[in-house]
Amino acid sequence: MEAIVLGSGSKGNSTLIKTEKSNILIDVGFSYKNLKEKLESVNMYPKDINYIFITHDHVDHIFGLSTFLKKHKPTLYISEKLSGVITYENTKYFSDENIIDDFFVKVFQTSHDATDSIGFLIEEKEESLVYITDTGYINERNFIYLKNKTYYFIESNHDIEKLMNGSYPYHLKQRIYSDKGHLSNEACGMYLSKLIGDDTKKIILLHLSEENNTKILAYDAVTKMIESKVPVLVSDQKETLEVR
Repeated sequence: MEAIVLGSGSKGNSTLIKTEKSNILIDVGFSYKNLKEKLESVNMYPKDINYIFITHDHVDHIFGLSTFLKKHKPTLYISEKLSGVITYENTKYFSDENIIDDFFVKVFQTSHDATDSIGFLIEEKEESLVYITDTGYINERNFIYLKNKTYYFIESNHDIEKLMNGSYPYHLKQRIYSDKGHLSNEACGMYLSKLIGDDTKKIILLHLSEENNTKILAYDAVTKMIESKVPVLVSDQKETLEVR
């Protein structure tokens, strides 16, 4: 399994997952033109995408979706609760557990102020990948499925001090910090400390706030919480990040 974060942040999110037989996009938060350029920079093309998975319906995750679907015909997978929001002929709805081509997908609820919000556990052969973004917390009932996986792609959105002392209005600060908002660096590190195991190879931090976080703050907070047991990479809004 190979994964490439094409970009992650409040201005757009999309990640490419490559299995032996399939190419999957998780979210299409960039314009079609921008996403096409990002894919081509890693020797991929929109026509090569077999599946699109959508985590939720906020604009920074679906901005380019309608144009992509008009130009190409991948299979779109969404939660059934999004059926009234996203319409497309070749749509399938996730069940809790899904076998697609050569890989397995376990779907679980996240907590965000969207129509619906989900995360993924993707498994192919001996490798596994957890993908969690845009959530105020991770329900402990999901820990049984998420422990000791190969890769963790997880939100580390904000530094609490920067958020609370920053320029955002109070209601927005409360929204971000709430159970239906975003994970702080400290919360991300706390959850990872409970989830990572001997089989974990890498952690990739997603969806950093440009105003309320920095790569250094996120990296330092998370590596401290996990006691630097696993390599940590930090994604970028503009740059691609390849993970093998």
